[in-house]
Amino acid sequence: QMQLVESGGGLVQAGGSLRLSCVASGCTFSAYYMGWFRQAPGKEREFVGGITRDISFTYYADSVKGRFTISRDNAKNAVYLQMNSLKPEDTAVYYCAASTYYSASASATSYDYWGQGTQVTVSS
Repeated sequence: QMQLVESGGGLVQAGGSLRLSCVASGCTFSAYYMGWFRQAPGKEREFVGGITRDISFTYYADSVKGRFTISRDNAKNAVYLQMNSLKPEDTAVYYCAASTYYSASASATSYDYWGQGTQVTVSS
């Protein structure tokens, strides 16, 4: 059973940066496509971006393209979300998720495992 643990969230001013980490255990991490999602209060969970297991491709939602970067280190069983130029509308709980698909969709139903989430709050 795969377990995912996110960290790195916090409070930051608009224009600032944060780097989220997600560490996996109990699995062959390099076999999974990894995605990041977020959920703001009163809103549905939305896709932020993802990275293929061989690190060949990354995908981003239009709302974060050019500001967020996803990377992974299969040797460390970790995936990262570097968030720059943060905006108040980026405030949400951020989740990492794992999928057995080579290139998972933006739909949360494509993912098999989820972390518990980490809060990101961007003040104006």
